[in-house]
Amino acid sequence: MAEEVFDSFESALDTGDWGLIIGSDGNLKGLFIPEGKEEDLVPESIVEICEQYFGVDLNTDIENITLH
Repeated sequence: MAEEVFDSFESALDTGDWGLIIGSDGNLKGLFIPEGKEEDLVPESIVEICEQYFGVDLNTDIENITLH
């Protein structure tokens, strides 16, 4: 039987990809920002997901989220 191999979070991302980090409790734990995009606006789809599913407003709650 072949052993399953899992990629790390960062190795699964392509250059320029954004990522949400969700804790074992199902809550938003962090936001992965691609290198060079630190000053860019967070894509609207991510903002909407954070608001709708996690109750987090990235415009006001950003200090409570770990940025990677």
